Amino acid sequence: MDIYDKINELYDKRREVELGGGDERIKRQHEKGKMTARERIDYLLDEDTFVELNPFVETRTSDFSMNGDSSNKGEGVVTGYGKIEGRSVYLFAQDFTVYGGALGEMHGKKIAAVMDLAAKTRVPFIGLSDSGGARIQEGVSSLDGYGQVFYRNSIYSGVIPQISVIMGPSAGGAVYSPAITDFVIMVEKTSQMFITGPKVIETVTGEKISSEDLGGAYIHNTKSGNAHIKTSTEEAALDSVKKLLSYIPANFEEKLKPLPYETKSMEEEFRPALTDLVPFDPVRPYDVKNIIENIVDTDSFFEIHQDFAKNIVVGFARIKGEAIGLVCNQPKYMAGGLDIDSSDKASRFIRFCDCFNIPIITFEDVTGFFPGVKQEHGGIIRHGAKILYAYSEATVPKITVITRKAFGGAYVALNSKSIGADLVYAWPNAEIAVMGPEGAVNIIYGREIAESDNPESLRAEKIADYREKFANPYVAAGLGMVDDVIDPRETRIKLIQALEMLRDKQEERPHKKHGNIPL
Repeated sequence: MDIYDKINELYDKRREVELGGGDERIKRQHEKGKMTARERIDYLLDEDTFVELNPFVETRTSDFSMNGDSSNKGEGVVTGYGKIEGRSVYLFAQDFTVYGGALGEMHGKKIAAVMDLAAKTRVPFIGLSDSGGARIQEGVSSLDGYGQVFYRNSIYSGVIPQISVIMGPSAGGAVYSPAITDFVIMVEKTSQMFITGPKVIETVTGEKISSEDLGGAYIHNTKSGNAHIKTSTEEAALDSVKKLLSYIPANFEEKLKPLPYETKSMEEEFRPALTDLVPFDPVRPYDVKNIIENIVDTDSFFEIHQDFAKNIVVGFARIKGEAIGLVCNQPKYMAGGLDIDSSDKASRFIRFCDCFNIPIITFEDVTGFFPGVKQEHGGIIRHGAKILYAYSEATVPKITVITRKAFGGAYVALNSKSIGADLVYAWPNAEIAVMGPEGAVNIIYGREIAESDNPESLRAEKIADYREKFANPYVAAGLGMVDDVIDPRETRIKLIQALEMLRDKQEERPHKKHGNIPL
């Protein structure tokens, strides 16, 4: 045997690994409408940029005929690095054709090793999950493998962006890794997440439910809020990873460079349509997404958590090529009021933007925190406090535009000057007050109105008087709580100027180990 025989042996072994569970299992994967781990990597990464790491790692367990099976090479996961649109990323892709993608000791160590490299080199990390859960045959060693991954998800949070794509089952302990990452993307009909599966639930509680109805993409994007994006195909899920990364720097020390933007005169940045998009009547609903589309760069808005807590809209966009994060009340749902779910949704997004130096722009039209026994008993105080905490803690550029209503504690919570906003603008029709004029009049003048000969006429008069004296934006502007009252049509111009002015902002917080956000 000479060196060429050894080289040929190397390539034979590599081909075995690349074949994963073999042709029959690959065929079954395709029949389910799913790509293999390597096909997913090839689709996601730029052509010929993937470099595989630790391809020859194998389980150390010999029980249950696990060791030495040629159809189980690669330890059920492919790991390595490559490029997406020229930018470096590290990733893993679980291989369902090998042990059902189940995570064991060495499987976990493969993922942990590549996560460590991602953190050392300060580049994003992507997990493509397709796993039946813990590898039972390995006993507690598989649980240790999970722990290795969870630990790194936690300590590298805020250091590098972490994105999870659920591309099959993710059961038991497997769901906790995605839950710690920054974004979770799911594929309709083929991906599920749950702690205990339908069979266990039926055994323990007697409830019957399908995997899809228990933990499918629709459920986690609309009800639980555990996922941020859902797509109809695997290709679309991987495309959304590419798009998402285009708004995010590689690490917490980096600021993303603006995309090339054709410089226009300020007159060309004027937006006449904005005067008609917000009804002058304070109780009429409208779609804040129309406001967004008229202010940000064309086709740049990328919504996150689109189907969860629709009374608030969050997402990324660009203004003059610069990536920004948007937090916007949505009057189309629940009059834009804040409830438990929208508080969680906004807070998490604000904290992500702050982690990675993405300026935050808030469009505010809020009646307050949503009232009701269910909300109070569900902890709206604790959940609402998260928004206050997230905005107060954030040191990135923070700009607020009050488009119509800003009442009570919700006004304070949504990036007011008092909790650290750099700039607050208000449109001329804005109402900024402790509470809405109608409610205030009922409290202040309730007895006088009740005893009046014409209660409705007096009530209307008092509401108009209150609105003029206390709820208009010039009162807040006179107190320095609003930096300027602006023509709605000039909103984009004002934001361009503000972002340029705040580009080199630096702000420190008291030195500490970390704060204790109300979770």
